[in-house]
Amino acid sequence: MAEEAVLRYLEKNEEISDSGKFAEDRGLSHDDIVNIIKSLNGFRLVDAQDIKKERWVLTDEGKKYAEAGSPEVQLFLAIPAEEGIAREDLQKKLESSIFKIGSQQAIKNKWIEMGKSQVSRKVQQVEDKIKILLLQIQNGEAVSSEDIDALKRRKLITQQIWKGYSVRKGPKYAPKRKKAATDLTRENIQRGDWKELEFKEYNFSAKGQPLEGGHLHPLLKVRRQVQMIFLQMGFEEMPTNNFVESSFWNFDALFQPQQHPARDSHDTFFLKEPSTTKTLPEDYVDRVKEVHENGGYGSRGYGYEWKREEANKNLLRTHTTAVSSRMLYLLAQKPFAPKKYYSIDRVFRNEAVDRTHLAEFHQIEGVMCDRGLALSDLIGVLHEFFSRLGMSKLRFKPAYNPYTEPSMEIFSYHEGFKKWVEVGNSGMFRPEMLQPMGLPEDVQVIAWGLSLERPTMILYGIDNIRDLFGHKVDLGLIKRNPVCRLGLQYMDSA
Repeated sequence: MAEEAVLRYLEKNEEISDSGKFAEDRGLSHDDIVNIIKSLNGFRLVDAQDIKKERWVLTDEGKKYAEAGSPEVQLFLAIPAEEGIAREDLQKKLESSIFKIGSQQAIKNKWIEMGKSQVSRKVQQVEDKIKILLLQIQNGEAVSSEDIDALKRRKLITQQIWKGYSVRKGPKYAPKRKKAATDLTRENIQRGDWKELEFKEYNFSAKGQPLEGGHLHPLLKVRRQVQMIFLQMGFEEMPTNNFVESSFWNFDALFQPQQHPARDSHDTFFLKEPSTTKTLPEDYVDRVKEVHENGGYGSRGYGYEWKREEANKNLLRTHTTAVSSRMLYLLAQKPFAPKKYYSIDRVFRNEAVDRTHLAEFHQIEGVMCDRGLALSDLIGVLHEFFSRLGMSKLRFKPAYNPYTEPSMEIFSYHEGFKKWVEVGNSGMFRPEMLQPMGLPEDVQVIAWGLSLERPTMILYGIDNIRDLFGHKVDLGLIKRNPVCRLGLQYMDSA
């Protein structure tokens, strides 16, 4: 109907001067008329010119006052003419916003006297000028600039830009649009109607739909580079497919006491279903219980009553060291052979989310197991590993971990920040952890760990972890991020 109305009108008239008035006169939707004009203009049946009109319209608050009256008049009418009213009773009669705004305006207009406990009228009659002005604007009537400013300050009106078109006949005008054919069919040729058909023009310069390929997340790019460094150093990957672990493998097997703060629900996600594990190696559990309660292997233990029900609790693993403890236990069940393991996977902590912390992140872990290893071996391996990451300046600071002794925090000098930045943690696994597993007494294990997110954020210039990982990530970042090449300086010199 809209298309027919436009084309038929132009057949007998020179111009549609205002698409809004045209639609209103014919009882048609202006949106429908606008869509048709755009379509006809695209096919050159009409020529359309933009029209813009600025007008004032009522806000939701303005519409409310246009119907019920301004707050000051509502408040004035709620005050009895002779005796006045208690302030508390007046507040009960009106909405809180009406009372607050109405009081301010009525006092400003000198309509009321408001004491601490009593409110009374100072005049007997008032005119609701605000309601009158709002109704005038609603009806499209002219209002003075002073009144407009007053209503704007009270946020009762807002400016709206109306867009429409003026329309004339185009170079291809016809009273009725013919549907352009896109194909010449066998039937067209047989019937001979192809001579009368109007064919759609082909745009041979048009480009096809761009093909979307897959894009690697920055974390995956850095992860692959770190993985290649481990493989070049002769490490083999540990299976990290179990996000759910028992407290035994996550804490107890690591000689972490059951009263340790990290085992509190404020720091760890415990599972409701299934809440406990059913399978643990019983002889190993007994040895772990003994070393916790009474010590052994040169240790006094923790001297508390170790509880099996605590060890059975299921949780989302808080570190990939839980995987390392399983692998070392399996290694101890066979004739000993030196091993080098690594893992890069997700871990979970019940932490407050901010620009540097998430409740889930990725941990990189390296583990070396051999006879006669010492702290000097750990420091040497750390220099080798981090130099391949492009961090040649390292410092170490003594630290504490329940399952490593000695323990060290790892710092690297950041040339961009011009300061030392903590990049990881490291240490030698304690005998109280290793020997209950069944590993020989002269076997030592060195290990270190760091997050995957921190180096990725530094490499890609991201200062908020939520912009890197999670539901707020900009997909444009995933599509545009450059290739990752770690340790180029080291590789060039090598």
